[in-house]
Amino acid sequence: MPKPLIGLTTYLDPAAWGVWQLPAALLPEGYPRLVQAAGGLAALLPPDDPAFATEAVARLDGLVVAGGADVDPRRYGAEPGPRTGPPAPLRDAWELALIDAALAASTPLLGICRGMQLLNVARGGTLVQHLDGHTGGLGVFAEHSVKPVPGTRYAQLVPEQTAVPTYHHQAVDRLGAGLLPSAHAEDGTVEALELPGSWALGVQWHPEMGEDTRVMAGLVAAAAESGAGSGSGSATAG
Repeated sequence: MPKPLIGLTTYLDPAAWGVWQLPAALLPEGYPRLVQAAGGLAALLPPDDPAFATEAVARLDGLVVAGGADVDPRRYGAEPGPRTGPPAPLRDAWELALIDAALAASTPLLGICRGMQLLNVARGGTLVQHLDGHTGGLGVFAEHSVKPVPGTRYAQLVPEQTAVPTYHHQAVDRLGAGLLPSAHAEDGTVEALELPGSWALGVQWHPEMGEDTRVMAGLVAAAAESGAGSGSGSATAG
């Protein structure tokens, strides 16, 4: 069987390599490496017109919404706080449209850090714009313990309490419609959430920075089983 095709969102930023300094569609290498280690094929998705989100998702077997810049608070009816980063309106619009398209098509979906926060916003939830203690400093990942909620999809994938690599200063506040928390940090922060009745999971930490492939393997397995992109994503990958 062909490997499932997993789309990974990227972001637009200036970059330098060799003799070049140009705008680039970027994503840390850990994301595609984790997809590959979990048995999938990785396809990078730069921001695009939200009108094309349904067409893009139709060609995929699974979708990962990656970490990155803060979600614009206006997306959930708030004004930016003093420690909220600059908005990325093109990326917000594209990724929200991808999430909506994936949920509508029952395409397996994994949100990582910002991706989890955006899943919550897409369902009408809100965010805490700043909290301390979930990074190791500027550009340095921290590590803390995450405890699964029994009976959830996440707990099926990772049944034990485990230490995870983390780097975030925002978090879920009010849960979006239908979403359930599926893991917490020791301080009570929601560290994973999911949408019952579909394969839609968000984790607040960065599995691509660790060695544990179980969450991504769960997405890849669901993508292979559902054949969400059959005749388009899977056939193209083969």
